[in-house]
Amino acid sequence: MAKTVAQAFSELISKLTPTSTQFAAASTHRQEIESCLNARLGIYRLFETGSLRHGTGVRNHSDSDFMVSLKGDRPSSDTALTRVKSALSARYPLTPVRVSRPAVVCKFGNGDVEVTPAYIRSTDGDFSYWIPAPGGDWIISSPDAHNKYVTEVNTKPVISGSAKYMARLLKGWKYFNDVPVSSFYLEMRAAEYISRQSTVVWVYDLCFIFEELQSQGLAAMNDPKKVSGRIIPCSSDYSKRISLSKVDSAAKRARRALEAYRNEKYADAFAALDLLFNGKFPSRW
Repeated sequence: MAKTVAQAFSELISKLTPTSTQFAAASTHRQEIESCLNARLGIYRLFETGSLRHGTGVRNHSDSDFMVSLKGDRPSSDTALTRVKSALSARYPLTPVRVSRPAVVCKFGNGDVEVTPAYIRSTDGDFSYWIPAPGGDWIISSPDAHNKYVTEVNTKPVISGSAKYMARLLKGWKYFNDVPVSSFYLEMRAAEYISRQSTVVWVYDLCFIFEELQSQGLAAMNDPKKVSGRIIPCSSDYSKRISLSKVDSAAKRARRALEAYRNEKYADAFAALDLLFNGKFPSRW
């Protein structure tokens, strides 16, 4: 018996969900990293952030993300990244360690670990921090505030779970198609879109959100929590041009899938969705 489009989306969301092994790998190095950075640099705390822990990560793609709150005066962001990289390189001499703003990435055998240097900006309400900006200098971040926002939207009655599912679908599209767009940006866009919905049907709503991203030109968005000002989609103009081209293609494919679905041409809908997810959409049979 053929799958319905709705069943295929449910299967895809399940396949995108990280495994327990991936969660376990995320905490393997935490204590050693924390001890190393405290001894060499002095820290207030190291805590887990990012999509893997927050419930919007993608299986085999999302890294383990940590933010380290550093003591002392805030230097240039280049200096902060260099200090963290030097400390981790000394602790793990056989592990590739590199800077990839806003973080330092340790490429361990059981998965990448990203460590973002941060300096406390405010302790009012949810903590906010200065973290390295994509092009240099510093930007403001408040992981707790943004996680709360996504969770609040995600618990909307009737469509509970949809914000995180939408974020996971957008990130799956990003990884499957090598789109150089910020995962955080996609997550915030997903939550903001779902916050305006009263029902969700994936073949419709995926089309609508891609068309919104297309019509807006993948524009920076206002921070819904009013913490960090504008949330930018890409680290450079070059990355944005590539990402926008891929958004254009995604919007066309999602529209083709929706029109086929509306006309009960389900084989054509599956084919367009498979193109959208670069061969990773579940088959109809």
